[in-house]
Amino acid sequence: MLYAILCYADEERVFSWTKEEEDAVMAKLYAVQAPLAESGKLGPVGRLMPTTAATTVRKGKEEPLVLDGPFAETKEALLGFYVVDFDTLDEAVAFSKELSDVNPGSTSYEIRPFYVFRPGESAT
Repeated sequence: MLYAILCYADEERVFSWTKEEEDAVMAKLYAVQAPLAESGKLGPVGRLMPTTAATTVRKGKEEPLVLDGPFAETKEALLGFYVVDFDTLDEAVAFSKELSDVNPGSTSYEIRPFYVFRPGESAT
């Protein structure tokens, strides 16, 4: 089963890291990801730019409205995601715990089963 593991964190804190802090965190995250990548169970991993770079298209009464940014009232924002192939939810939880152990701050991970609408197609 494919799972999407969504990473939420305080984006002000994350995007204020020095290059050295960023490099240290990423090295730890890569170390957790490496066994999954080597086994072929790690799919796309993405990091989103800050919410200040976001655009929202919201359904309007007549035509969709295009707005700057998201409109969530929260301290944590969706910063990135993993797509992983695990046999059980317990495996996805264990991987998320490993990510949490090496990621500083109040990061949280949301795990959802993932369905591919068009298998075999990818954007390049």
